[in-house]
Amino acid sequence: MKATEELMQEHRMIERVLSALERAAARLSKGQDVYLRFFAGTMVFIKNFADGCHHQKEEGILFPAMVENGLSRETGPVAVMLAEHEEGRRLTQKMRQSLERLQGCDESARNELVQNALGYTKLLRQHIYKEDNILFPMADKVIPTDQQQQITEAFKLLEHDETGDDVHEKYLGLAVRLESECLR
Repeated sequence: MKATEELMQEHRMIERVLSALERAAARLSKGQDVYLRFFAGTMVFIKNFADGCHHQKEEGILFPAMVENGLSRETGPVAVMLAEHEEGRRLTQKMRQSLERLQGCDESARNELVQNALGYTKLLRQHIYKEDNILFPMADKVIPTDQQQQITEAFKLLEHDETGDDVHEKYLGLAVRLESECLR
């Protein structure tokens, strides 16, 4: 499997969590009760899988290979993806802050949490579309086959956490729990 195909498979898992986050945010915006632990779990998924594993593969391995093979880091598709990763981190931080305030019984943070969650899901959906349909096909064209194999091998090294556990299995389980939890 190509490295870009692996990243697209990870996108499908991230999209599952985005759908759950959208449903939970919609319920919260209507004044319905949502277990706040759902949002805390989503923050764990985003920090450790979407940003920690997936974006690390892109920023630390794939994007540098694309730059090495002629694309610019400062302008064009790679620069846009990096800027969107940063925007996602900013929105995640704001989501975390509003969640903490809401957990502390500050009801004014409810709408803020909803807006940050919806902003994050919108950004990530657009971002994933661009990567799947523009950036990854471009990577497949510019990165030589032998280097693509090296990228796949480097990805494998990142796919295990400090305990040696498979990150995909661990966070797929969390994604499934988040999907069911947002429906409560």
